[in-house]
Amino acid sequence: MASTFDPNQFKTDQRQGWNSVAQGWKEWWQPIERGSQKLSRRLVELAEIKPGQRVLDIATGIGEPAMTAAKVVGTGGRVLATDISEQMLAVAKQRSTSLGLRNIIEFRESDAENLDLLNSSFDAALCRWGLMLMPNLYTAISKIYNSLKSGGRLAAAVWADAPKVPIINLATRVIGEQVQLPSRNSKSL
Repeated sequence: MASTFDPNQFKTDQRQGWNSVAQGWKEWWQPIERGSQKLSRRLVELAEIKPGQRVLDIATGIGEPAMTAAKVVGTGGRVLATDISEQMLAVAKQRSTSLGLRNIIEFRESDAENLDLLNSSFDAALCRWGLMLMPNLYTAISKIYNSLKSGGRLAAAVWADAPKVPIINLATRVIGEQVQLPSRNSKSL
């Protein structure tokens, strides 16, 4: 009997998996972000984020690129950082407080497919390493697109197929084992 892909179960597994590894991300956030900061800065640059703007960060994890964007928008702007994992958001909140950014960033637990946002309310949207994990990508992209003001920009980074990126292949395999990701043959994300 062929197994069927259940996107809701997939998201439940993702949430549980990310919640279970959040403490490890908290312990290792400095080397992770040291290696990833160039990408966060590039996403902010590509989205043409400026002081005073409103920015949406999807799948923020432990708070990036939301924190990089918050430093640019300053106290006159706002960043809404969303993630499916309550525990990853808890780490992000701690980090934002320690960096003096807590009053600029709002954190909200939500998956991108179920975002409840006003249309045309953001100048830019960012997503670093999240889109490729969304089972209903069209729905997520539509929600993000509708949340952007006219002329708003989306800047996103995704992983290539794991075999093309050996370090990601290792991470994907470990995460996949923890959250029981379906094989790439069962459903193309």
